[in-house]
Amino acid sequence: MEQKSRIQKMAVCSLFTALTAVGAFIKIPVPVVPFTLQFLFTMLAGLLLGGRLGAVSVLAYALLGLAGLPIFAEGGGFWYLLKPSFGYILGFILAAYVTGRMTEKREGQPLGKILIANFIGLAIVYGVGMVYYYVICNYVINTPIGLWPLFLYCFLLAVPGDICLCFVAAVLTKRIKPVLARM
Repeated sequence: MEQKSRIQKMAVCSLFTALTAVGAFIKIPVPVVPFTLQFLFTMLAGLLLGGRLGAVSVLAYALLGLAGLPIFAEGGGFWYLLKPSFGYILGFILAAYVTGRMTEKREGQPLGKILIANFIGLAIVYGVGMVYYYVICNYVINTPIGLWPLFLYCFLLAVPGDICLCFVAAVLTKRIKPVLARM
């Protein structure tokens, strides 16, 4: 029974790694940082798999992309570490862990608690992403960006879609989590 449980966990973890990769290719063009469905799938990974496995699935996605698979929104490869938007991928890992830890209780989570976890995950993704973006642009690749343009392009223009995805992830979690618990 233990072996079956581990195999099931690995399979579901791999599924969310693949979904995150697919989510990178579903894009809505926005200046600077493209809007994708990666955020949705990373939040669902944490919410449905728990903090540890959710973070592992997103970490696997990041490592596969850094290894050269073109699964990030704009390609892949080790050089992606120097891409200012890579900070958002780092934020996805941390956010999946935090949202998962906040909602690991198995039975009937209230929608409000799931939404709060999602909004905290959203703050983590944007916090890590914007700091990384600023540091890489201003101190590594020598393409300076000021705080206002950073806030405008890397937050204001992108966050409305991700706020909607917070609600989508919460509703999907309410529907899917009971089914996963029965498996």
